[in-house]
Amino acid sequence: MDKTLDLKYTYTEKKDTRSGFGDGLLEAGRKNPNVVGLCADLIGSLKMGAFQKEFPDRFFQVGIAEANMIGLAAGMTIGGKIPFTGTFANFSTGRVYDQIRQSVAYSDKNVKICASHAGLTLGEDGATHQILEDVGMMKMLPHMTVINPCDYNQTKAATMAIAEHEGPVYLRFGRPSWPIFTPADQKFEIGKAWHMIDGTDVTIFATGHLVWEAVVAEAMLRAEGISAEVINIHTIKPLDEAAIIASVKKTGCAVSAEEHQLNGGLGDSIAQTLIRNNPAPLEYVGVNDSFGESGTPTELLEKYGLNAENIVKAAKKAIARK
Repeated sequence: MDKTLDLKYTYTEKKDTRSGFGDGLLEAGRKNPNVVGLCADLIGSLKMGAFQKEFPDRFFQVGIAEANMIGLAAGMTIGGKIPFTGTFANFSTGRVYDQIRQSVAYSDKNVKICASHAGLTLGEDGATHQILEDVGMMKMLPHMTVINPCDYNQTKAATMAIAEHEGPVYLRFGRPSWPIFTPADQKFEIGKAWHMIDGTDVTIFATGHLVWEAVVAEAMLRAEGISAEVINIHTIKPLDEAAIIASVKKTGCAVSAEEHQLNGGLGDSIAQTLIRNNPAPLEYVGVNDSFGESGTPTELLEKYGLNAENIVKAAKKAIARK
């Protein structure tokens, strides 16, 4: 990143979003005695150790048995518990989709499916663990809320917010250290997009780790005289359609940016919204029908085109289509 850029948001610290989940879970547990934790043999990786230590009678280590974990969680809701399940995103969705569909979504159970190590930024573990299809899988399920926060602070706030939300939730977060650029005292509103930067020429809708890349891209575009609006879509379902429509009516075109397959992701949801309400040029930044591979998070984001430079290119292309 060019250090001379005039960024609208800055940071002094980096931290993994999974730590935001762990700290948010601990706070939610302190606030509500019905909050319980379940983990599939990945307590350290999911940062659930502090919750386990403080509430040992409310924590359940199920071992490498993810399908059983989902079934146990669904059953616990009948007794009024609020279960938070924790494992890697690949195992939280692809391995247990049948159990989620049948035991959680179908009967609208109050289970919080918390999924770490999502997307390419899992890094060196490679394609088998880098799930890029999970948002599409989960947003198609009736009753399911899908949330993909952008940094440590927002993940902590989201974790605490979903404890108070009635109904199944898929919370997606990641492994790498990432800039902390949102306020520590933020109020997280499920289903409400965060309008971060005003602009007039193009709207950048971003989610998860790509929100920071969108902030950097905005500064790069502004340096070239292009005014970009940046909106943080932390809740992919329910989607804040009103915010999307209002912004694109102003700017006339848009870019979606996500660490996910183009098929089935945030961009698809935005396209459906626009085509029904306000047709406009839309360009996509995401993984194009491909599996990942081993590498550092930065290397992978660059190779697969998920960075600020590619958001800038997409924005210019969208503007040219107006």
